[in-house]
Amino acid sequence: MTERPLLTADERGAVEAAVRAAEARTTGEIYCVLAEESADYHATPLAWAAGVALLAPALLLMAGIEVTAPDVGLLGGAWTADQVEDVGEASARAALVGALVLQATLFLLTLLVTAIGPVRRALTPPGMKRDRVRQRAEEQFLSKNLHATRERTGVLIYVSAAERMAELIADEGIDAKVPAGTWERPMSALTEGLKRGAAAEGLCAAVGQCADILADHFPARPGDNPNELPDAVVLLPKA
Repeated sequence: MTERPLLTADERGAVEAAVRAAEARTTGEIYCVLAEESADYHATPLAWAAGVALLAPALLLMAGIEVTAPDVGLLGGAWTADQVEDVGEASARAALVGALVLQATLFLLTLLVTAIGPVRRALTPPGMKRDRVRQRAEEQFLSKNLHATRERTGVLIYVSAAERMAELIADEGIDAKVPAGTWERPMSALTEGLKRGAAAEGLCAAVGQCADILADHFPARPGDNPNELPDAVVLLPKA
């Protein structure tokens, strides 16, 4: 079964057309990046596996497992001090080995289960996912030169599909004139599309609403509105 692409060719064309139409109305530059996933969250399986493994002693106690010594009568008489010491060491060793075996088993099983992509993401704290998405968005903002436009009016719309999260970063020329809360509406339209599995629709809606905001503060100037950044949607593989 072929996995569905992040955007089909038609969807990609629709988003690019929305960007061209938006930039015809403003001197701002809108750049869209769609990533499969912003991080591999490799620490999540290890953290869960270690945490579950630490429960082994408690599980043994809850299961009612006890370490017992042989009855005195079975030895044919009273125990000597050496025998008591030997039995005590053997019992402690057996208990320790049992706990270690259970811990290793729990660690490996948990590691295998939590290494599965959807499980790993579900068990990763939302705050960590948000930080990774924001970090990847900032990297893209710089690497795609959105900070190098003539009037510092670049806007990055970054979508991370696996996390179903998005980030919008506006350059300093825009931030100087546009209050931060202004972007909540286009971001809401974008995240709503992601929740419905309609990334292209969400992107188109967000691009259009960003254009409305930019056109108010940075309207297009006839004969002086160069297209400084590509209109194409950038698709990124998993990090």
